[in-house]
Amino acid sequence: MASSNKTLVIRNGTLIDGTGDPAAPNDAVVIEGNRFSGVGQLPPGLNLEDTARVEVIDAAGKWIMPGLIEGHCHLSFGFPAVSSAKYPSGRGTVSPGFSAIRAARNAQTILRSGVTSLSIPGGTWFIEVGLRDAINAGLVEGPRIYTAGRFIVTYGSIGDYEPSWVGTPEHTLGVLANDVSDMITEVRRQTKHGVDFIKLADSTWGDTQTISKEEMAAVVDEAHRRNARIAIHSRGAGSTKAAAEAGVDWIMHADLATEGELYAVAEAGVRIMPTMTFLFEALAVGKERGRSDEELDIIRRNAESAMQVLEMARSLGVKVLCGTDSGNSPVMPYGELHAHEAEVMVKYGGYTPMEAIVANTRENAYAVGMEGELGTIQPGKLADLLILDADPLADIRVLQGGKRLNAVIKDGRRVNLNGAAEESEALLALR
Repeated sequence: MASSNKTLVIRNGTLIDGTGDPAAPNDAVVIEGNRFSGVGQLPPGLNLEDTARVEVIDAAGKWIMPGLIEGHCHLSFGFPAVSSAKYPSGRGTVSPGFSAIRAARNAQTILRSGVTSLSIPGGTWFIEVGLRDAINAGLVEGPRIYTAGRFIVTYGSIGDYEPSWVGTPEHTLGVLANDVSDMITEVRRQTKHGVDFIKLADSTWGDTQTISKEEMAAVVDEAHRRNARIAIHSRGAGSTKAAAEAGVDWIMHADLATEGELYAVAEAGVRIMPTMTFLFEALAVGKERGRSDEELDIIRRNAESAMQVLEMARSLGVKVLCGTDSGNSPVMPYGELHAHEAEVMVKYGGYTPMEAIVANTRENAYAVGMEGELGTIQPGKLADLLILDADPLADIRVLQGGKRLNAVIKDGRRVNLNGAAEESEALLALR
């Protein structure tokens, strides 16, 4: 990432500021330090000829918008896998050192796809906590990170894959806590180690409710008392209603929720994050990646229900956050799918492209704990923005995969979009 003490000025182009206001011709977006200092007319007295102090980017014929915020991505889960034949330590998540370095590499790939902030609802060990701090300290580059630790699960929850006599070792995705006391202890352990929020996890596909409302409420109370937010993996209708009434901050998936359950979500003012990109991607390529016909039938059921949930949520005024679940399985590679949820919102939820952009920027700032600080191009806000060579309001798909990016700016600094490729070539030359 290029480091500079210069004032950065983006001239010309079309500005989509992330507030929902109509796109407008841009005269000047001015960045000083890591914040926007001016948006609109070029400030009087700013000398653009003073190249020692001012850097100018001409965005004529291009589109300017806030950096994307990805609300659901796992960096340390070990997917897609590295060839274990040549690199034994790359098998899954069994090596914390390999997993941490791989997670850092994944973060760089994601940044260069236009994602400048990342919410991580679960990882192994406390890898993402360390990576968050390393990025903030300037040791490695990547999106700003807001992260949970391992899922808190009960028997039968997602992540409870080992036999009961094995439990949930540190390299697995979940931590078993089968009563309120154990759950509270785990909240305390994770907040001690610096997580930003707590992740509860109900059953994989929502067929059963594995965590009671009383248990959820106890975890919510302890997490909030320790200044941590709390999210829950909840697909099933029962767990979604219980989670809303227990006071969680947001619900991931909710794809089997009925209208009655969504009324409870709306009444509680809780946000949902449908994460439909994973469902559609699994249906598209899951068969060739080894998913069974039985599992694909379940995914199809959830996808069809999720489309109805997205429409109902919109009609009830439930705020929708955007996440893709990238990194959760071999079908979800990094750097490719992070903007696909915007297309899902337009295609299946009745959202306009502008509304989908706002959901993936201003609204998603909530998922990284920075609402009001991030996600819009306004004076005083953190300076994250993208410059695109195509109009996302004409075709929301131009946000996908970083293919139409002309520039990425995070914290007021321009990202070298060729950096990952250059590093890979250098590494290959050493072999």
